[in-house]
Amino acid sequence: MTQPAAAPWWANAIFYQVYPRSFADSNGDGVGDLDGVTDHLDHLSRLGIDAIWLNPVMVSPMADHGYDVADPRDVDPLFGGLAALERLIAEAHARGIRVTMDLVPNHTSSQHAWFQAALAAPPGSIERERYIFRDGVGTDGSTPPNNWVSVFGGPAWTRVDDGQWYLHLFDAEQPDLNWDNPETFEDLEKTLRFWLDRGVDGFRIDVAHGMAKPPGLPDMTNPDIEMLTLDDDDPRFNHDGVHEIHRGIRSVLDDYPHAVTIGEIWVFENEDFAKYLRPDELHMGFNFRLVRAEFDAADIHEAIENALAAASLADASPTWTLSNHDVEREVTRYGDGPRGLARARSMAMVMLALPGAMFLYNGEELGLPNVDLPDDVLQDPVWERSGHTERGRDGCRVPLPWSGDAPPFGFSSKPGTWLPMPADWASLTVERQLADPDSTLAFFGTILRLRRSHFHFTDYDVEWLQLRDDACAFLSGGVLCVLNTGSVALPLPAGELLVASAPLVGGELAADSAAWLVPG
Repeated sequence: MTQPAAAPWWANAIFYQVYPRSFADSNGDGVGDLDGVTDHLDHLSRLGIDAIWLNPVMVSPMADHGYDVADPRDVDPLFGGLAALERLIAEAHARGIRVTMDLVPNHTSSQHAWFQAALAAPPGSIERERYIFRDGVGTDGSTPPNNWVSVFGGPAWTRVDDGQWYLHLFDAEQPDLNWDNPETFEDLEKTLRFWLDRGVDGFRIDVAHGMAKPPGLPDMTNPDIEMLTLDDDDPRFNHDGVHEIHRGIRSVLDDYPHAVTIGEIWVFENEDFAKYLRPDELHMGFNFRLVRAEFDAADIHEAIENALAAASLADASPTWTLSNHDVEREVTRYGDGPRGLARARSMAMVMLALPGAMFLYNGEELGLPNVDLPDDVLQDPVWERSGHTERGRDGCRVPLPWSGDAPPFGFSSKPGTWLPMPADWASLTVERQLADPDSTLAFFGTILRLRRSHFHFTDYDVEWLQLRDDACAFLSGGVLCVLNTGSVALPLPAGELLVASAPLVGGELAADSAAWLVPG
């Protein structure tokens, strides 16, 4: 598929995901904040990114670390308030870095003024119509209205004092909004314009396949579905009505042609996925096939082909990511230790060789692994809601190490950070890696620079080469990418070697490594 002659800025952009709680703490309270991000913009400039994606910083009780929004048109004091965001936008824009924010339209916090009003109002009131309240079933209404389960574990319904139940697909402190109520979109439009008028360059839309609920709220056929896993037969998500919501959002964004929307779309049928990317809906959608792929040549090949095909159906830019705040870090996912790091570095090269937009998660450039945290510090609501059977996502959210030889490694002046940092991260700090030309940080700087200078993307296709069953090789943007997922070294095709993720072995590509070549 050919790219438009004047492709928008996001089409092949490098986005860097900032999890604000864990990036850098400027005021010594042990929690990262927006001034901490501003203080470290030079780090992002050195990497050569195009845009930041900020996880939620709106006013929130933090039951789900910001994804429970109590006021969508203000910044929580924990992160420095609205003035801190305005400083960040100004400083980032001065460096040519755009700023996108998380948008959470599926639900609010239970502390939101609307929900507090709904609790104080009687059944059938206009206040309750903003959410999804239902009577229970059974003689006394003591059974939830249907068998839906929360993505975080346990039932998706909570009963209030007058006997009705309200729906929450996530935590009980995150009641789902009623998108059949026109007030809901009217309020969202105010939120969109509030941020866009302040210079925000777009939004990552949380649960973009949610919001709309099927009429009658039919039971799930598989209520025992594994937490944080979705399928295409799940009535909780991917209802057709969601597309009208995205058309409404796009109608607002069209007034701000510089701004982009990227949907979190956990939908795996390509035809269904592509519907979200129609010209009057989202600009781009997160495709998670590469995240879900094993370190296996055939699996990686299939994931890439599927993602390209899904985007092509809508004539949209593909998106690529290997990690985020919801999944295990790739170093750990690929085997941990030196082997996991080697594979993570090679997969970063595979991802960055592909046409489309890239999303790097903070700490990915440092080669951070997941952290096995003690039970008593876990904060993710998944831990409690699962009855302590699912450990949740805290292990990929540990604060970044910046400098020094012991925790908190320059992240904060407070030793007790919001999640504890491992003492053995001294070798992974930004400071240490900047001084080491063979570090993962230096490696990321190199491959990001080479992507910008040597890849010339004119379409969203790749040309595959068959080398060996345990290898992936494809030509993209004028550069050949070769990945060796096998256990023995791989002879490289003819061409000028630009970079390899590990030293060559006798002129051949080592196991668990990748190379970029200009074809000879």
